[in-house]
Amino acid sequence: MNNNQLINELKTIPDLYGTCPHCNETFKIADAALFDGLCKKFPDTAKEICKQYEQELKDRAESLLKRKLSVKGAEQKAIEIGIGKIVEKVVPAYKDFPFVLCDCRALFEPIDMIVFNGLLESNVNNITFLEIKSGESQLNTHQRRIRDAVEEKKVSFEVI
Repeated sequence: MNNNQLINELKTIPDLYGTCPHCNETFKIADAALFDGLCKKFPDTAKEICKQYEQELKDRAESLLKRKLSVKGAEQKAIEIGIGKIVEKVVPAYKDFPFVLCDCRALFEPIDMIVFNGLLESNVNNITFLEIKSGESQLNTHQRRIRDAVEEKKVSFEVI
């Protein structure tokens, strides 16, 4: 008996049931689309299911690629932020830094420094709130609010 004969014989037995290995549901063998997987001509039902699986795999592959690119972008952003945090700490050591290093006090958060211009000579003539940025980075919300408060002269001095 060859495979096709066996399949045809199985389809004639009305009370023969099978169990799906994936979902564990039982089904009548006579109602199933049985075929010989080694044959060159697949039934239309099998071809359609195969196309659906191929499309699903293609969609999943595209989704994974998008997520991978998104993760790479996030990873790159994290690296840039980390480098920026390092750069803001060493910039005052550069010879072209426009402030006297002894006049600078590091805060790092929410802004990088406060510069007491003239402090070294015991003559503070103004105070500069300094934020160091690299590349295309921009002020965050807190930094913008600090900038706005300074520009609007909403700065005070208190002794407690």
